[in-house]
Amino acid sequence: MSTVEQHKVVDSRGSFCPGPITDLFKAYRSAQLGDIIELLATDPAAKADVTAWAQKSGNELLDIIDEQGYMRILVKVTKKRS
Repeated sequence: MSTVEQHKVVDSRGSFCPGPITDLFKAYRSAQLGDIIELLATDPAAKADVTAWAQKSGNELLDIIDEQGYMRILVKVTKKRS
């Protein structure tokens, strides 16, 4: 039985610290291994927050894409808390 990777979009545009990282963590708690979480954020601090969270949690930061007026931050769930 194989698992199906899911792509979850979390829209935190207009939210400021700690909103985007809190929203990401909520999505992470319900995610499965291999899922991709796409965080949409306007808060510039989200880049550093998500980078630090990914390193600390053992998950993979795939990309940070600057869009017109916001960022798309892609994280792959590679580790779950036990």
